[in-house]
Amino acid sequence: MTTIKRSVRRRAQLRRIALVTTAVTAGLVLTACGSGSDTGNSQHHDGKASATATPNKGENPAPGQFNDADVMFAQMMIPHHQQAMEMSELVDGRAEDAEIKELAAEIAKAQGPEIEKMRSWLKAWGKPESPSSMPGMDHGSGGMEHGSGGTHEMSGMMTAKDMKELKAAKGTDFDKKFAEMMIGHHDGAIDMAKDEQQNGKNATAKKLAADVVKGQSTEVEQLKKILDRL
Repeated sequence: MTTIKRSVRRRAQLRRIALVTTAVTAGLVLTACGSGSDTGNSQHHDGKASATATPNKGENPAPGQFNDADVMFAQMMIPHHQQAMEMSELVDGRAEDAEIKELAAEIAKAQGPEIEKMRSWLKAWGKPESPSSMPGMDHGSGGMEHGSGGTHEMSGMMTAKDMKELKAAKGTDFDKKFAEMMIGHHDGAIDMAKDEQQNGKNATAKKLAADVVKGQSTEVEQLKKILDRL
């Protein structure tokens, strides 16, 4: 009897050990499956979050519709502004009048950012910075030649001769020439801006045109007063 009881107990112990081992194995399998699933979910969520977090490639700086007048306004005003900045840069070492110096600095400060704005519009619109054939364009002269008779000739631009004379002047002579030339230059920009206000379609471009008319009209009046006292 003793031997039989020991045998029964031993079999019962072996069964319990087997059951525990099976349970542990099953648990490990489930854990492994669950871990794999979590990893998959984590990767899925991470991918989704990454896609959501991807920023847009930039907003259109001049949204809405635009027409040929808007494009031409930007293409013509960019070199027009560039020449005004070139004229303003000549003030250093040549100008004598403090108000001329101050105004030249303000012109450069205002028109530089406006050039970048118009460049960004043209890029967003898929248009070149300048037309392939713009009558009167003379890149080597520092401006555009007058008298080309082209339909897109820019009003108020200084000729190569004008720029050479301004560069050669000093003191009060420079101040007077600068004021006279900048008045004509601003008048040309105002005319182009008014044309944009009348014929343009893009709200952003027309807003800048309005700013040009207002700001440069004020500067023209200031320049005229400077001339009167020089």
